[in-house]
Amino acid sequence: MRTRWRVGATVGFAFACAASCAPARAPVPETQPNILWIFLEDTAPLMGVYGTTVIETPRIDDLAAAGVAFTQAIMPAPVCSASRSSIITGSMSTTLGLHNHHSSRTPESAIELPGSYLTVPEVFREAGYFTFNNGKDDYNFRYDRHDLYEQPYSQHPLYGKRGDRIDLATLEERQPFFGQVQLAGGKEIFSGAFEEAASPGMNRALVNLPPYLPDHPTIVEEWADHLDAIRITDRKVGDIVDTLRESGVLDNTVVFFFSDHGMRLTRNKQFLYDGGLRVPLVIADFRADPQLDPGTTDDRLVGGLDLGTSSLALAGLTIPGYMEGQDIFAADFTGRDYVFSTRDRCDFTIDRIRSVRSTRFKYIRNFLADRPYTQPTYMDVDGVPFVRVMRQLSADGELDEAQQRFFSDTRPSVELYDLQADPHELINLADDPEFSAVRDELESVLQEWIARTDDQGQYPEPDEGLKLMLGIWGDHAVNPEYDELRERFPALSGSQFPLKSAGWVQVPGSGLR
Repeated sequence: MRTRWRVGATVGFAFACAASCAPARAPVPETQPNILWIFLEDTAPLMGVYGTTVIETPRIDDLAAAGVAFTQAIMPAPVCSASRSSIITGSMSTTLGLHNHHSSRTPESAIELPGSYLTVPEVFREAGYFTFNNGKDDYNFRYDRHDLYEQPYSQHPLYGKRGDRIDLATLEERQPFFGQVQLAGGKEIFSGAFEEAASPGMNRALVNLPPYLPDHPTIVEEWADHLDAIRITDRKVGDIVDTLRESGVLDNTVVFFFSDHGMRLTRNKQFLYDGGLRVPLVIADFRADPQLDPGTTDDRLVGGLDLGTSSLALAGLTIPGYMEGQDIFAADFTGRDYVFSTRDRCDFTIDRIRSVRSTRFKYIRNFLADRPYTQPTYMDVDGVPFVRVMRQLSADGELDEAQQRFFSDTRPSVELYDLQADPHELINLADDPEFSAVRDELESVLQEWIARTDDQGQYPEPDEGLKLMLGIWGDHAVNPEYDELRERFPALSGSQFPLKSAGWVQVPGSGLR
């Protein structure tokens, strides 16, 4: 086993203690199953199995017919790299210091996992599995990709490593395997062939927007584009399943279908409302003697951390004691009492939000309540149409009270929502005496979690991480933390995107998020 530098004595000690308390090894199945993750980007649960009728998703629905569709799957973060770092380690990014979006992208800003820490694919590899990842990693820690995956790869200077494609038709001789196939999901709209692939597009007249979005043609188009992206994704899912079947491996494979977080729209991506956190999760067991009941729906609360640990459990492998995920297939699993989610720096936008969600309620703590929800983001720099329209409608006074609230100059320090009565999270009950006991309970749960896990978001980000963002985004980085950095490092002031000349791609317009 290779050695990694420790991130600090406290974290290292905590993980050493956790590892010594690892549970006994689960019985190994006589034939170890293949595990395949179909891993989407930026995708909402808007498929037939989740009640959507304005588009057809027959291949995703077929997956659900072969397994279980989870209705309350909540991701640990509403942005790619923080969520993916949590999923692949089985631990919250805030526990490991991986919480700031696009961290660890230079040698100077590198973040190390504890020396004894193995990621989910590494645990599979040590158990003799062939491991691969067709597509992006986007992990906020330093690693040798060959330790995780057995395939060549290329590296993008900001967006992480990307695996060269393993042909799924060649997997018969590589069993058992743990594989990830990355699909664009909601990001299909960035494809130059999107219009052709989606043709004919769905009927825009059938779009039914949630009440936090205004009925404006640009917003309707963004929502409809997302549904068209899901239609394209459905066809790609069918192609993957067909290839597995034709190559003779499907009948020993369990397929996980899920997204890293929700769709890009106001109050969704990068925020801790359910639009940013609740995702599709379908787990299909194609084995002759499936462990999962086919065609069932599961309303228990599960988290993104549970994907890796449950995959290990299905293979009969020991879940390392330092992983925070649970085995959702265990006989005694009744659903999580709480799922925690986090937002920290997203690209150049500095923030800190925490949420704790039960089946019925969600408590959100805004630690930087003096900053608006709508701080400048990469989407402002890119000139994303729906962002421009929402800002203009707000300035013109054309948003209703619920929609305008998101555009206020400040925000409440605490938000509390009854998800059963108010699924769109529009009525803040934090100051309602009737719900004071619920508020106190969830506040206490969150505070205890922050202390127990030593949430790294409570500490300032090291200079090197912020210098990277300032070097890429220049004058777009307007938070006061950058002003202090400019004073200490005058060379970072001035022109935008100075790192482009050093081989870094220009971020705006790239579509890579």
